[in-house]
Amino acid sequence: MQQVDGVAGRLKTEADEPGWKVDPDDDWGVAVVATVGRQLRLRREAVGMRAADFGDAVGYGEDMVYKIEAGKRIPRPEYLEKADDVLGAGGLLAAMKEDVKKVRYPKKVRDLAQMEAKAVELQLYDPLNVHGLLQTPEYTRGLLLMRRPAYTEDEVERFIAARVARKALFERDSAPEISFVLEEWTLRRPLGGKAALRRQLEHLLETGQLRNVELQVMPMDREEHAGVDGGIEVLKFQDGSAVGRSPVVANGRPVAEPRQLRILELRYGIIRAQALTPRESTAFIEQLLGET
Repeated sequence: MQQVDGVAGRLKTEADEPGWKVDPDDDWGVAVVATVGRQLRLRREAVGMRAADFGDAVGYGEDMVYKIEAGKRIPRPEYLEKADDVLGAGGLLAAMKEDVKKVRYPKKVRDLAQMEAKAVELQLYDPLNVHGLLQTPEYTRGLLLMRRPAYTEDEVERFIAARVARKALFERDSAPEISFVLEEWTLRRPLGGKAALRRQLEHLLETGQLRNVELQVMPMDREEHAGVDGGIEVLKFQDGSAVGRSPVVANGRPVAEPRQLRILELRYGIIRAQALTPRESTAFIEQLLGET
């Protein structure tokens, strides 16, 4: 019996699988996907199964099977699980899911997530949008669809998946201390529609209840604001080192030099002092939710 995508008799094709193309500029990703594809092909040929028959068994079209084996498409986790079962690989193919999962995310997002995963403290301020670590998938989609030149559907899906994956930060056993400062206007703009905004505000209230998270809102009526020069990210690590980033320091490149870090921390501290307190911010977000 064929395994299909919910439409009787139709195997999945490339059109059904957005967001799974290989980034040619990601050398490590290209190498991983090529290795996985080679292993899939060798296993299939070892059992004497044609690509078309294998595609029928796992629920994909023959063309998709060839593209995955050639390293031109990133196989989904469920594809590897089905392939492992069909080819009798004893878990060896399914075990590749973790490496493949990382490859799906854009390299720059993957590098950021690796730093965040090691941090014991994060200080985050985004003047333009709700910070990526706080975004719901609906908000992220609405935001990405606004970008010009427009992202492809592939790119939209990859960025959404990457931002969702970064939220594993909140679930770590030794969760880091995280401080966010949010601009009021970003909490009022209904990107993706009012329903998406409501869900985003609800998510902020839920996240703000975590003991290791502090959310502060910068009201629009503030006459003094130290954040006019752009966003700030400061990540601190267990060994006492830190890395920071801001558009006005080193052209937005990550910095670890103490003098530059002091500038970022000074600005962030002033921004926090000018914003509403965490308790006031919670009440403010609740008010906005009631008005939405």
